[in-house]
Amino acid sequence: MTHHFKKHYTLQEARAMLPQVECWLQEMIKTRNAIAAYEAWAEKQLALGYDLGGSKTVEWLNLMDQFRATSQKLETKEIQLKNLERGLIDFPSIRNGLEVFLCWELGENDIRFWHDIASGYAGRKAI
Repeated sequence: MTHHFKKHYTLQEARAMLPQVECWLQEMIKTRNAIAAYEAWAEKQLALGYDLGGSKTVEWLNLMDQFRATSQKLETKEIQLKNLERGLIDFPSIRNGLEVFLCWELGENDIRFWHDIASGYAGRKAI
């Protein structure tokens, strides 16, 4: 049987990762909001005919790098970020010999759902 992922989390391993994953998500949301604020400012500046540059642009580039670095922490662990707005995360796992996702959403106090790889969030089932 071919698997899509090299790393498969047990429920206990995924639960142990939740505090770190939650921290990464909060960091990514905060950084994304700061990037959006810069981009709204930059759009107004450009509309007024100003050139962009200087420290604000350097700060924006640093925010982009920070966002990418945090995102790569998830990717390195093969944890799937499905929706940043909702903080929706999938952990690859094996259930009854099949590759599935353990599904968790920011604000949930535990991993209580799973779904097969094809069905996604709509196919969530209770553990």
